Amino acid sequence: IVHPSNNGGIRMLAPPAPNDDRRVEFVALTAVHTERSEPSTPERGHPSHRTGLLGTPLPVPPGPRATPSASSKRYRKLQNCLYNVLERPRGWAFIYHAFIFLLVFSCLVLSVFSTIPDHHKFSNEALFILEFVMIVVFGLEYFVRIWAAGCCCRYRGWQGRLRFARKPFCVIDFIVFVASLAVIAAGTQGNIFATSALRSMRFLQILRMVRMDRRGGTWKLLGSVVYAHSKELITAWYIGFLILIFASFLVYLAEKEDNQEFSTYADSLWWGTITLTTIGYGDKTPHTWQGRLLAACFALLGVSFFALPAGILGSGFALKVQEQHRQKHFEKRRTPAANLIQAAWRLYSTAAQHSYLTATWYFYDSMLPSFR
Repeated sequence: IVHPSNNGGIRMLAPPAPNDDRRVEFVALTAVHTERSEPSTPERGHPSHRTGLLGTPLPVPPGPRATPSASSKRYRKLQNCLYNVLERPRGWAFIYHAFIFLLVFSCLVLSVFSTIPDHHKFSNEALFILEFVMIVVFGLEYFVRIWAAGCCCRYRGWQGRLRFARKPFCVIDFIVFVASLAVIAAGTQGNIFATSALRSMRFLQILRMVRMDRRGGTWKLLGSVVYAHSKELITAWYIGFLILIFASFLVYLAEKEDNQEFSTYADSLWWGTITLTTIGYGDKTPHTWQGRLLAACFALLGVSFFALPAGILGSGFALKVQEQHRQKHFEKRRTPAANLIQAAWRLYSTAAQHSYLTATWYFYDSMLPSFR
């Protein structure tokens, strides 16, 4: 015979009689908020005890239990909030990341204009001011990001912060920050972008475009597509490579005597690569009819295999995006489906003709005595 326990669980009181046709089809140990499961208040100097699912008290660690203060709670809340804004942006947090993107994009545009003689002076002055602003913004963001990472257990302490600082995107941030400091330091001494090394440092701003996708969703998607279609890609590249080396060699044999543009096999390989990839610079062309015939035949054959990887990757991306949409749709319907199954079972088990489901009946009698 099954009866409910004080905390909403199920316990066996006595074995059923031989002629008892009642049986249990479903037993659910559902935690119910009762007086026993709620944390008790300390009375007469005794500390409160937490109870588990079946009402048994959980072990209490030795020593006094420290109650977090209000300042500690605010500290943890601020840390979690900043970490979510910087690492897991949602909603209004995208406003900050859009502002960072505009800064990085403006710096990149000014770097391009600084290479044009007509706009060299104005672009360098504007770039110097923008670099100073970005050093302040990215410096604060870098240190705040490392501090806020302490909300995760694996990044707590100085060892955890060091582990977080070794992440690829944090390393990129540090490299770009140091390069920007070097450029600003040289500019304040009057020789702004004077040397070729400092001028090349400006284009490290391109690395800031990489940091826009800090969670690596783009690279994960690309890697998953390449991995899923690796066999097809390897086959297409292998056949294309064979066609390239054979076509280049045969055209080299046909053209080396009469055409100085194909004096070496390396020149022929350059021509084959440019031709089969449909770029066609036109700097090297076969002159003999044998070379032109071979070039036409291998171009028709090779272009087909060189174009295959693009089609494979395109279809792979389309299938992956479709799979992600299907997964999101499934996750949205999973909770309502579970609720529907639970409601259907409760309706079935609490019907009058199913009174033999004693476990469910006793559970609902303890919750709602007037239900039956």
